Formats: sequence, C-alpha cells, structure tokens
Amino acid sequence: MSALLAFEAAARHVSFTRAARELNVTPAAVSHQVKALEAELQCRLFHRHHRGVTLTETGAYLLVALQRGFEGMADATRQLRRRATRASVTIGVTTAVSALWLTPKLAQFWRTHGDVSVAQIVSDSGEAPAECDLSIRYGVPPRDRPECRVLFRDRLMALASPGFAAAHPVASVSELAALPLIHFDTHVAGWTDWAGWFGALGHDGPLRHGHRVNNYLIALQAARDDMGAVLGWVGLARSYLEAGQLVPLLPHRIEPQEDFHVTLHAQGSTRARLVYDWLVESAGAA
Repeated sequence: MSALLAFEAAARHVSFTRAARELNVTPAAVSHQVKALEAELQCRLFHRHHRGVTLTETGAYLLVALQRGFEGMADATRQLRRRATRASVTIGVTTAVSALWLTPKLAQFWRTHGDVSVAQIVSDSGEAPAECDLSIRYGVPPRDRPECRVLFRDRLMALASPGFAAAHPVASVSELAALPLIHFDTHVAGWTDWAGWFGALGHDGPLRHGHRVNNYLIALQAARDDMGAVLGWVGLARSYLEAGQLVPLLPHRIEPQEDFHVTLHAQGSTRARLVYDWLVESAGAA
C-alpha cells in the first residue's frame, strides 16, 4: 500500500519531489517505493528524464485505476459515517492503532457478535472525533472519566530491517545515536520520540536527524526499506517482529508512563457498551 500511495502521488504531480513534499518523505524514498512497485509489476511506470519524469502508458493506466479505487473507498467511508446510527458503533482511533491493533481485534469480535456494526473514524490529529461512540487514544487516562479504561501499555525499542541491522551493528546507545534515525512527527501529546527515548537511557548527546515522516505506518515501512532505525512499539509492531521484517538493534526497552486507553462516550448505547466491555476484556486477556 505504501508503494501504491507513493506512486499515486508521484503520478498525480508528475514529480517525485512534489510527491515527497506531500507525503513528508524524501524524493529518494518516493523513488525507492516506485522502483519496488515496478519490480513487483515487472514493468516501467515512469520514463526518467534529466529534468524529471513522465508516465508510461502502463503508469497512466495504473493511475486511473488507483484513483477510481480511492474514490470508491472515499465514497464507502462517507456512507459508513452517514450510517453511524444507534444500530452501529463508531470508534475514533489513530491510523497505527487501527491497522496494527484494533482491526485484528474487531475480526475476533465479529466472530461472536456479527450482528453489531462497527465503523472506525481514523484520525491522527490527537483529538477524538466528536461524533464517535468510543475512542482509543495514547496518553494519561483522564481521572474524571469513569468510563475510561487502560487497554495496554507498550514498550519502545530501536528497530530496523535485518539488512540494516547487519550493515550497522551497534553495541551501545551512543553508537545508535550516530545512525540514520526515522523520526515520527505527531500532534499527540506525550508521545515519546527519539530524544525522549535516548534521554530515558541517560544519553543527552546529539542525534542524527535522518528522515522525518508524519505517519507511523510509513515510519515502519521506511525502516523495512533499510532507510534507518525506527522507534517501534513492541506490541503494535509484533507482526513485523514475528515475521522477521524488523529486528531490535539493542535490547533496551523503555516503558513510557502513558497508556493506550479506550473511552466510552455514548454511555446510553447498549451496543457501544458491549464493544467497550469486549475491548477491555480482550485486551486484558492478551
């Protein structure tokens, strides 16, 4: 998906540079994603020129297909939001928690509660959407909200692809600080970044800037593509670790004071209460 997103932006702008600016990555990262997609499809999507790029016939065909697909997904999302009535439950959640934790959980939920419609409102703004029945957020749970429970507290490790780890072996925190680091820029209050992680380990020296992105899934993908070390949540990134796509660079783990917690906003909704109780129970059993 990240390669398709990079291609769509590059094809729409007919420029790797403008696509990189939109996605908040480097032009080299966009080029890398496009080349990986071309290798997967075994065809050229762009003609590379000295002054830029132009789409091949195949690239233009793929762009039209992707735009139609994105329009269909946007229409489906709008319809789901319009259908957010008492018969359904809406959950406000961030992109990373949705993809890496909540969606797999909901697949389990529907095995026993197939009659309950659940829609996700995905936003990385740091604020829970006003129209949602439940919200899952990272931070210190508010003490004045009785219908707010901790789901899990994760740990942070320095992760990278096996290839990057083999090419950049490190034995100390100071050595890690000199490597290319993938920085995740977010509006979420209290989010632990590289500076906070190194500080918790007693390192207050300079850090290498590396790459900056504003989407956590893109940060993980950049690490998988050998672009640098990423600050990874062990629980959220479990599928990447188990598949061997990411590996720890050091054994150090930091456990922040903040938690991933769920809040029930629609206290009068029986269905929202059912989903809320199930999420709390299943998270505790995990």
